[in-house]
Amino acid sequence: MKKFSVKTIVAIGIGAALFFVLGRFVAIPSPVPNTSISVQYGLLAFLSVVYGPVAGALVGFIGHTLIDFSYGWGIWWSWVIASAVFGLLMGLSAKVLKMDEADMGKKGLIKFNLAQVVCHLICWFAVAPVLDVYMMGEPWDKLLAQGLMAGVANAVTTAIVGSLLCVAYAATKTKAGSLTKE
Repeated sequence: MKKFSVKTIVAIGIGAALFFVLGRFVAIPSPVPNTSISVQYGLLAFLSVVYGPVAGALVGFIGHTLIDFSYGWGIWWSWVIASAVFGLLMGLSAKVLKMDEADMGKKGLIKFNLAQVVCHLICWFAVAPVLDVYMMGEPWDKLLAQGLMAGVANAVTTAIVGSLLCVAYAATKTKAGSLTKE
């Protein structure tokens, strides 16, 4: 079993706390009941590609659990699991995105955003609704409206927040050959 570095453990803790704060206090109500426009998925996508799939899954799982717990209506496990799956899938996409190579130009941003849109589609049109039906007995029409709202809103906010974080992170990385003498 691969052990986490101290850096990764700290990133999971801080990431889960930030996910909670953003999801609880920066969420914008949407016209669809029990669904909000959330900016925390941009942070989750970024942390997942930098620290990997397990870290991303843990940030999504812990952060979303804390959000649901703080509202007092109980933990909606199907959506908590969907957030964890989003972190996991974005972390798996890191091999294609190659954030460690400091190339976050147009091509890098297109790859990042294609990956996050696909991951959101999987999570909010498959994982969350299917688990809602089997775990909570929710009706499909309600779930489709919630999934559509969450999927589109999360993809848009991730495109903005996640892209900005990726560009800022890439700017801090040393580019290959930048330290050679001319």
